[in-house]
Amino acid sequence: MSDAVDELRLLIRSRHPIITIETDEERRATDRVRQAVDSLAMQCYVWNMVDGLRATAPASTQTIPGTAKPDDVLAHIMSKGWPAVFVLTDLCMHLRDAALQRILRSFAQTARERQQTIVLIDPATKLPDALTRMAAPFEIPMPDETEIEQIIRDTFKELSRFSSIRTDLTRSQFQHIIRTLRGLTAHEARMAVSRVILDDDCLNADDIKRLLDVKREMVREGGLLEYIDSEIDMDDLGGLNNLKRWLRKRAGALTPKAREFGLEPPRGVLLLGVQGCGKSAACKAVAATWKMPLLRLDPGQLYDKYVGESERNLRKAIKQAEAMAPVVLWIDEIEKAFASAGAESTDGGLSKRMFGTLLNWLQDHKSPIFCVATANDITALPPELVRKGRFDELFFVDLPGHDVRELIFAIHLLSRKRDPGGFNLSALADASEGFSGAEIEQAIVGALYAAFGHDRDLTQDDLLAELRDTRPLSITMAERVAALRAWAANRCVPAD
Repeated sequence: MSDAVDELRLLIRSRHPIITIETDEERRATDRVRQAVDSLAMQCYVWNMVDGLRATAPASTQTIPGTAKPDDVLAHIMSKGWPAVFVLTDLCMHLRDAALQRILRSFAQTARERQQTIVLIDPATKLPDALTRMAAPFEIPMPDETEIEQIIRDTFKELSRFSSIRTDLTRSQFQHIIRTLRGLTAHEARMAVSRVILDDDCLNADDIKRLLDVKREMVREGGLLEYIDSEIDMDDLGGLNNLKRWLRKRAGALTPKAREFGLEPPRGVLLLGVQGCGKSAACKAVAATWKMPLLRLDPGQLYDKYVGESERNLRKAIKQAEAMAPVVLWIDEIEKAFASAGAESTDGGLSKRMFGTLLNWLQDHKSPIFCVATANDITALPPELVRKGRFDELFFVDLPGHDVRELIFAIHLLSRKRDPGGFNLSALADASEGFSGAEIEQAIVGALYAAFGHDRDLTQDDLLAELRDTRPLSITMAERVAALRAWAANRCVPAD
């Protein structure tokens, strides 16, 4: 966090008239401004609509009279000539008012001579066009491990004042807890630690798993990323041998050891293919095999009806993923959200802006994040996505061949406590020509229901009957599947 404070201090020393900080953590952002101003020969004031304007140092709770309203506080600031930083936390929502815009523009034009800066802190700092160029945006980073450690210690100390709380953590266990909390805001980390401590008045190794559950819940409630618990290993996937070899070769490439060796972290892969052929399972298998957290980003969830919120959601999701790195980031069905970015759209260019932001991040990010994007229709996406530099490789996941279908039957029968040796897998593979892995699995499930309804065990005939009654996607959507295969023929690496 010291780097962020130094950067903020530099913006103030450079006499930027307006600095915007977009964050939900108002108190934390205000504290960072105070830290930045402490070493400068300047006064610092904070303002909100309830308390009005007051000085922060020396500590004071006394409000300057007549400064509760936005126009009054801006008029008061304009009347002062000494060097100062003014932290205004409720102003952005009022800046549609033309008079307030005029006052703030006048302030910006003369602030440099007076050595004054206004810092606007708000969950959404969308400024009017007339003010945007006058403002310098600043981003408060997510808590790093040093700050998280202090949050844990402060929370434990605070709770100890009210009840008898114990801990028996080793240093390595404590470090594990710190790493588990990465990617949460300071407030979320504090609440998560409080929950697990107050549950049994103790903080110990048993709380590591419970903290992970709380974190998963908090990430899900945020609505932008989903923390996926994956137990699927590479060996649980039928086929995809080329993809498996490629991934195994890069296992461990996101570690500090790999960077010391001179390796750049792999950026990720784009998996294009027929629905139900294992793209989603492959994403889960990567995370489980590499023993890394899996975050799922549904691009469709990013879009918001309010202007500016969609872009903010994307930045927030990326920021959270970077704070939790190293992770596997699964961008699911990427074409659903960005298809209109490649053509004339009716959304005012929003899809193109969102897509551009994502592409720039995919190419430029330095965080140890391995992106796995899945798509069922690559032709709906702009060509920029498949250019080298965005992803390391583009794989095509086709319908499984005969041998792979045998393996898929064996895997799913074994997972349902049936001995694959008791079935003619070659005959089942013949009968399932054109079936995807998901369709084979559903055929097994349907056959199990039929056998259970007749109060007997599953038989070969049950499976064959279910296969005969199923029309796979390769038949019902034959033209689309053929077009997808034709597109991928000379553009993609076969996953199998």
